[in-house]
Amino acid sequence: MSENKIWLSSPHMGGTEQDYVNLAFDTNWIAPLGPNVTGFEEDLSAYLGNAQVAVLSSGTAALHLALLQCGVGAGDEVICQSFTFSASANPITYLGATPVFVDSETTTWNISPQYLEEAILDRISKGKKPKAIVAVHLYGMPYLVDEVHAIADTYEIPIVEDSAEALGSTYKGKNCGTFGRFGVLSFNGNKIITTSGGGALVCPSDAAKQHTVFLATQARDDAPHYQHSSIGYNYRLSNISAGIGRGQMEVLDKHIDLRRKMNHFYQELFKNYDGITVFKEPNEDFYCNNWLSAILVDPEKTNGITREDIRLAFAKANIESRPLWKPMHMQPVFKDCAFYGEKVAFHLFEKGLCVPSGSNLTSKDTQRIEKVIFEVLSK
Repeated sequence: MSENKIWLSSPHMGGTEQDYVNLAFDTNWIAPLGPNVTGFEEDLSAYLGNAQVAVLSSGTAALHLALLQCGVGAGDEVICQSFTFSASANPITYLGATPVFVDSETTTWNISPQYLEEAILDRISKGKKPKAIVAVHLYGMPYLVDEVHAIADTYEIPIVEDSAEALGSTYKGKNCGTFGRFGVLSFNGNKIITTSGGGALVCPSDAAKQHTVFLATQARDDAPHYQHSSIGYNYRLSNISAGIGRGQMEVLDKHIDLRRKMNHFYQELFKNYDGITVFKEPNEDFYCNNWLSAILVDPEKTNGITREDIRLAFAKANIESRPLWKPMHMQPVFKDCAFYGEKVAFHLFEKGLCVPSGSNLTSKDTQRIEKVIFEVLSK
């Protein structure tokens, strides 16, 4: 019989989540409102430095409502980091707008300031000034905040900060999710904390938060009957899911510490192997939650061993790993969209591998991981 599967990033409960869920049942707060929703928003607000937070059904829903409130509509263009998950780009199309994709830089693997400005200038020259910029903190690594926001400010384009993978990460001591006009969080099952499925929108003001909640609850007007003057959505997080989130907030910092230790484990594991580079912070300005640890494999320095050789060896040992994100401009669904850059994102996809990173991995798990790596790289 094969050994139990080691997952890339599985849910990790802290112990008190069930208490909050039981409270929802005991008090019959089962609908998408209630004390857990309020409490979860307050917990997130305090963690992010008294930010205004609306919890929603998913990070995708949060991004959709952020773009909507930035004025994005049919026929508009929105700049989006190409090297990311499709959920960063899909909501642009929900509004009838078109993504314009930008390559990464090699330091943080996130949106390149150079190509960002090139894209803005070129779209303006074509009479299509972008309505917003979606910048992503990939795998929990903050993007080049100062450079990217300086460009956005110069051309007066709002940034929607995709922090779906970056809760707990900071840049120069400030929390990711609080730099843009809006910040997007995700609590999907594989994230650093989870509500099973869920997300949140970090808003620039209490008025923006209240408007987000209004839109997320079918945009019902203040009237004794059901009246709607604008289109709404069913995007609010349930009180039960929020209860899971309240319990998860109690262990968030612990989970971050454990994931950072996993990243350090990989740094130590690969330090004596030529051609294997572990993704890590470039300097002390960056603090990464290491939601996922990742490596780059250079076959020219590993005697021909590739990313795929390592992935298949892991799979044979019942260990999950996966290639880095396939860039959006290479996806069939976005093949006709404009792209600015060279091949940074492509090379990352070609050579990169996400490795098991969960906060619930055991010493036995890390021994199995180390054994596979030794067997592959010793050939």
